[in-house]
Amino acid sequence: MPAPEQPRPCGLDALADRVRGDLAFLNLPARPWVLPVAGQERPDYDVVIVGAGMLGLAAAAALRFRGIESVICLDRAPKGQEGPWVTYARMNTLRTAKEATGPALGIPSLTFRAWFEAQFGAPAWQDLGRIPRGQWMAYLRWYRDILAIPVRNDCAVTDIAPRADGMTDIAIQGDARPLRARRVVIATGIDGLGAPFIPPVVRTVSRRFYAHSAELLDHEAFRGKRVGVVGAGASAMDNAATALECGAASLDLFVRRDALPSIDKFSGISSDGLVTGYVTLPDALKWRMMRYGLDYPVPAPRDSTRRVFRHPNARMHLSSPILSVEEGEGGIRVTTPHGTTGLDILIFATGFACAPATRPELARIAPLIRLWADHYVPAPDEESSHLGMAPYLGRDFSFQARDPADDEALSRLYCFTFDAVLSHGKLTSGVPALTEAAGRLARGVAASFLREDGKRHLDAFRDYSRPELTGDEWHPTQVVAPLPPVQGKTEHD
Repeated sequence: MPAPEQPRPCGLDALADRVRGDLAFLNLPARPWVLPVAGQERPDYDVVIVGAGMLGLAAAAALRFRGIESVICLDRAPKGQEGPWVTYARMNTLRTAKEATGPALGIPSLTFRAWFEAQFGAPAWQDLGRIPRGQWMAYLRWYRDILAIPVRNDCAVTDIAPRADGMTDIAIQGDARPLRARRVVIATGIDGLGAPFIPPVVRTVSRRFYAHSAELLDHEAFRGKRVGVVGAGASAMDNAATALECGAASLDLFVRRDALPSIDKFSGISSDGLVTGYVTLPDALKWRMMRYGLDYPVPAPRDSTRRVFRHPNARMHLSSPILSVEEGEGGIRVTTPHGTTGLDILIFATGFACAPATRPELARIAPLIRLWADHYVPAPDEESSHLGMAPYLGRDFSFQARDPADDEALSRLYCFTFDAVLSHGKLTSGVPALTEAAGRLARGVAASFLREDGKRHLDAFRDYSRPELTGDEWHPTQVVAPLPPVQGKTEHD
């Protein structure tokens, strides 16, 4: 008996037909239903999304599927360079398992797997370990195009200003007038509401001697250099490995802990229950869970770590927080509790700080935003200034206000970034739960429009008058008319 024929790649054109068919079967996008603004200046869009990376695209698609048609994404990057994937990310492959459905929103033909198999076939999918970083970016470009998501690139937002009339103005660098929207979704990824965190220990050192791992680094310039990296996570390993592969003379990895993190706690408890139900947990339980996560940070992938230490000129300094950094002849001297190391460049893979006031576009609203530190007082042994800086969000990702007088204005702004994790769980921190995250956001925005226009929807209900029956569905002889009542008599006579 001959072996069954292996499935062959169908090509992206055929996959595009499948996508259109799947959406048609599900009646997606839904019929537009958001009522136009009446009695005042019309907005440019119902929803403006700041960011067109993975989160922004998923948010836009989910909103449009819900019948919210007037949506646009704004991104400061050129087309095809949104997010970290082909800019500052240095990993060879995604950390996420290839089976994660990501931003597919429940549509099988929108998954990475469908995109991959359409080009390379099912056997290639079976042979694939993890998703190559460049292919993930190519998939996101295809996702944007196949769903015709409106995006304006090379567009830096400089101010977000709520208005008294229920609108929000979004100022854009170089534009004479701001865009006006009814809702604004901030979808700026891992840097979210803040900026890369660089410890103050290098405050007096020339900027040419250090960088953050989220910067656009020319690793080729590290050839023959003494490179140091601060951190123990995936970004630290990826940048260390890249520097070594580009010919660094030496690589010193500085880790403040006495051992590398090795257990991914959140992976061990991941479930649909946690994805969908975390947002309903009491604040104390949310805090304890994420506070515990700080003590057990996500370890770097095994392959990324081996990628570093296969180089004999890589060294790891454990229990080595940076005590001081000083400029010297031809470089810098980095001091830890265990000694001093001479370097030419120091890369901080130290994550991001949630600090809305440091971002020009958020400076106006930053003082209004309720933070976890404003809302929740942890037990003395559970304190964390890092968690306290996270925004305290509503169940639809909307900002909450410190002052009730600002509630209405902030309820029209949504935090769809990494900084939502404490309030919503690990939905906006990566690929796996993105469908749930985008769906939750879209449902919340849709509900807010319905609440805002509820009376007008009631009026439309009352005014609706298209008849279903017109009187020609029966013959007059088929109608038995009631007899007229006899004068002076009742049915009891």
